[in-house]
Amino acid sequence: MGPVEQLRAGRLGPRLALLLVGLFLYGASMALVVRSVLGLIPWDVLHVGLQAHVPMSFGTVVVAVSVVVLLLWIPLRQMPGLGTVCNALLIGPAADLVLALVPEPGAMGWRVVLLLSGVVLNGVATGMYIGSQFGPGPRDGLMTGLARVSGRSIRLVRTGIEVSVVVVGWLLGGVVGVGTVLYAVAIGPLTQLFLPLFTVELRPRGHRG
Repeated sequence: MGPVEQLRAGRLGPRLALLLVGLFLYGASMALVVRSVLGLIPWDVLHVGLQAHVPMSFGTVVVAVSVVVLLLWIPLRQMPGLGTVCNALLIGPAADLVLALVPEPGAMGWRVVLLLSGVVLNGVATGMYIGSQFGPGPRDGLMTGLARVSGRSIRLVRTGIEVSVVVVGWLLGGVVGVGTVLYAVAIGPLTQLFLPLFTVELRPRGHRG
């Protein structure tokens, strides 16, 4: 479904609200995991690793990587949606805002709370922005595009991408820890739990009922 069809699919107001709130919460969840200092979300291992070598904030690096990933969609002939563009541009600033508001705690108990809260919130946010049905995020679209072109399974392609970004990010100075493992194990079940709760049923334009 292209961008125009997505806008015509009905229930535009609730879907836009779901998309924008979901993307803000996604960025917030990333910030909470960063502040826990117990390991990063796989892609954030790369973001933090890159941040150590460029004069950019964490959120700015997230946006820059998103744009680069979107460029990789071109040879895959992937069509971005409104949600794709919003994802690329909004989660980084949201993460920076929450990082500015939430200090790094000293006590281990609070670090654990931040980690668990961030992982669960990420699952909620993923269900919300995917459930709005405005198209996948840049990284998810890369995964589905590579799976389609290569003929490999989604699981295999996702694992390959995330292992690659973790290794490259770790070599650049990103932090790998228990949070990285927890996220990898938990995000699938959490998304499966929350996605049905937030998915908006699309109605053809002109449908009433």
